[in-house]
Amino acid sequence: MKIDLDSVRVLNAVVEQGSFAAAAKTLHRAQSAVSYQIRKLESNLNLTIFDRSEYRAVLTSQGEAILSEGKRLLTQAENIEQLARQLGQEWEPSFEVVIDGILEISPIMSVIKSLISEEIPTKISMTMEYLGGVQHRFEQNQADLMLVKEYQASTQLLSHALPEVECLLCVCNEHPLAELQQVDLNTLQQHIELSVHDSSDQDLYSVEHMHFGGERMFYLSDFKSKKQAVLQNIGFGWMPHYLVEKELDSGTLVEVNYRHGSRFSFTPHLVWRAEKALGRTGQKFIDQLLSQI
Repeated sequence: MKIDLDSVRVLNAVVEQGSFAAAAKTLHRAQSAVSYQIRKLESNLNLTIFDRSEYRAVLTSQGEAILSEGKRLLTQAENIEQLARQLGQEWEPSFEVVIDGILEISPIMSVIKSLISEEIPTKISMTMEYLGGVQHRFEQNQADLMLVKEYQASTQLLSHALPEVECLLCVCNEHPLAELQQVDLNTLQQHIELSVHDSSDQDLYSVEHMHFGGERMFYLSDFKSKKQAVLQNIGFGWMPHYLVEKELDSGTLVEVNYRHGSRFSFTPHLVWRAEKALGRTGQKFIDQLLSQI
């Protein structure tokens, strides 16, 4: 059985306009052509769509059911046509971005919200990973873009530097390290150090930046958990400043006075593939993110 969309459109016009003649006028066709399309539809479906026993043809119960489904079919066809037009304007069918969990998520979410509000035809997905897990997921999923703390550069990748992120060594105000005016390496190694696991399990980056080599390490899956561990006075560790700013201001957390430096900064990067040009969604994502930060 073959469904002719044009016949369905004609059927809808006949019902909406109230007669074959009015539908023909609206469709700019001869009335005989409209009648032919309806008979063709009835023949293809082997159903009687109109009862013609009276002066004015009216829908049968079968015709009402066919019209109801036909309207849905026309809507779906219009959606497909609109999608094709949008994709023809170089919108990607799907767009995946992989993000390092140490980065501030708020501006990224603002960009995604903005893209969704524009009702672009692209299916957007976002994955959170850590350290080497970001590039591992980017390559494994053949993702379009990654926002990464550090990565293995190559001629196959293009990148754009983002503003620096500052990290500091902090601890709960009730921790013994909080009371010391100057802390050396030996003193740090006597306490539990908190760290976030590399989510790749590939040892691309075997340790988080600047581990102190103590015997007692406590690993967590993400920086929100790590922050809670610091607040619960389990240990000390590096934290991105934006994530603990309020707690530092209130005195709940304090910066460790490590003699060799209690702060460091890194430059994250936007990275995409050289051989795969970003479409309109990718370009919009980058442009809006750069304006946000």
